Amino acid sequence: MSARVPAVRCQCCHASALVLSFSTWYHHNAIKVDHKEMYSLHTIETERGKCMDKRIKQLLVIVLSVVLLATAALGTSFAEDGIPMAATAVDPVIQVYLSRLALTDRLDITLTTPYGLTFGSEGAELYAESGSKLAFILWNDAIYLYMDGLSLRLGKAVELRRCEGGGDEKRPGFYRTGFEPLYLGDLKLTINEGKLYPVLSIHVEDYLLGVVPYEMSDSFPLEALKAQTIAARTYVLRKAAANKAYDVVDTTNDQVFRGYVPGFANAERAVSETRGVCGFYKGKLAQCYYAASNGGQTELVQTVWPTDEDFGYYAAVRDPYDVENPASTVRSLAVKKAYEAGETAPYALRKLLAQLLADKLTEMGYDPAPESILVHRVSDVAVDTPSFEGSLLMKRLLLTVEVSGRTRTEWVPQPLLTDPDTEEVFLFETPSPTVAEEQPTATPEPTPAPPTPTPAPVYGEFERIEEPFVLSAPIFKTVENAFGMNISGNFDNEIWSVAETETGYEVQARRYGHGVGMSQRGAEQMAGSYEKDFREILAFYYPGMELMRYDVGEAVLMKAEPALSATAGPAPTVTPRPTLMPVTTELQPGQWYAAVTEIDDDSSLNLRSRPDLGGEILMRLYKHQRLLVLERCPEEGWVHVKTDSIEGYVMESYLTNE
Repeated sequence: MSARVPAVRCQCCHASALVLSFSTWYHHNAIKVDHKEMYSLHTIETERGKCMDKRIKQLLVIVLSVVLLATAALGTSFAEDGIPMAATAVDPVIQVYLSRLALTDRLDITLTTPYGLTFGSEGAELYAESGSKLAFILWNDAIYLYMDGLSLRLGKAVELRRCEGGGDEKRPGFYRTGFEPLYLGDLKLTINEGKLYPVLSIHVEDYLLGVVPYEMSDSFPLEALKAQTIAARTYVLRKAAANKAYDVVDTTNDQVFRGYVPGFANAERAVSETRGVCGFYKGKLAQCYYAASNGGQTELVQTVWPTDEDFGYYAAVRDPYDVENPASTVRSLAVKKAYEAGETAPYALRKLLAQLLADKLTEMGYDPAPESILVHRVSDVAVDTPSFEGSLLMKRLLLTVEVSGRTRTEWVPQPLLTDPDTEEVFLFETPSPTVAEEQPTATPEPTPAPPTPTPAPVYGEFERIEEPFVLSAPIFKTVENAFGMNISGNFDNEIWSVAETETGYEVQARRYGHGVGMSQRGAEQMAGSYEKDFREILAFYYPGMELMRYDVGEAVLMKAEPALSATAGPAPTVTPRPTLMPVTTELQPGQWYAAVTEIDDDSSLNLRSRPDLGGEILMRLYKHQRLLVLERCPEEGWVHVKTDSIEGYVMESYLTNE
């Protein structure tokens, strides 16, 4: 194929125009051949004129030679989308620790393509054909393979590499037997702390197919998914290192990776249409942090993780897109300015006041418990003390309150009632004693002491305290825990705000995650409501970052001679979850049954030791676990639950009543 440079007249004054025209054409027609940067200089046809002399031709040749040499030295070419090629190469294969498999002593897999197995100190090899079912079992500190009646001791490690020659050539990999996700890569199994330790070697573009639809929903706009893809690709390639057991883990500690599941068409398109594109800063891969929601302002890297590294491509800017998105996470508490007789302020507010006023109320002779505080008026509610100048991240909550208190003066033990289950009652006449043979008198067992009755407090009448209390409280953790408005458990960084209405105040907390870099909810809003493309989204969240494309090539499969390999028998059914705990206790008045339903199939619900997010996690409850709900807690949104074997507290929003 040839391309024409616009014809120019050969007058001396047009020589520079000819060079400029060629330069423009060249950058739009550079091509790549055999994965090496080679450029095809197509035929340049100019309108022949009689006044085009030899000197002009010689000058043109010199200029074009300089352009070619300079461009080759820079290693720059452009794809159709205008994104330049990176000057350096990258290894596109990354190592992923598959922690989500939660392996102990067994792994069953089914192959969709032939695999070669390498094991033992001398590098013994075994070939398994497509469709084979393999079981790896850890026993006596060694890994054993079971395949179609074959039992083989592999030692302390085994590597499985994909081979050419059959199977699903488009999606070659393996399934965990009985599960849907396909792992498009090679696998290394070792032993670590008495358990099987799986690390997947996978091409970065195949890896992204298992990341993008889980880090950002497939229902998001395509341009938002493209921005997510580029951020995720940049993140993982930057973390790749040859001297580590793995590069990333498959959880939110790095990026959620669940393997390839068909059906996420938008995510697949986003990966395909941005193939190899990464973010760069000063010629090196950028660190593309991102989070679910920033709460209305992007955070600086050094604010969250103190560092001397140059993150000049980040900026702390207001993010109206995140705030506008109705799906962004928000926690709120409504407080009235005045509470009339018979009205009770929210328990969360009274809990906070009990903490802040404990010493003063005790000094005045009043009970400092939440139930002994009656709120009359609330005013001057505001947030204050930004973490740095211009930051929306505030550290203190201000408020003025007028309250009543009451005394708690004495304790009255409750009478102990006879246990009806142990009281002997005869409804009919007393039977005559039976004459029996004399037996030796048994040694009497000690009678257990009756349980101590729970003392019931006696309260005085509420008495209004004349002077209002002007309070200033730290948002993290004091106010946050009292109000139950913690969103990001690992960070004290929610953006708090107060909106005053005619009758009260709306206290809000926003931000889900660290807040650094791209907001996924903000990107969704930018693409969906404002029709921004991925370049505009990334430029907003990483204002100093440049986009370039790596030539990532294709995944390379190992060549191996096909060998006979019988199809393995069906693997034993693998139980992916522990057996659900029984609940056989009969209902008492005010109790009901419920089940854990509002979580993902592969997720769990924390059972805590007390009704707040700071409570110790007693265990994790899986989906469909049945529970006996004993009561709703005073702490809003929490319930007291139990099974036959454990008791604790969970958030009611994750349950469905029977």
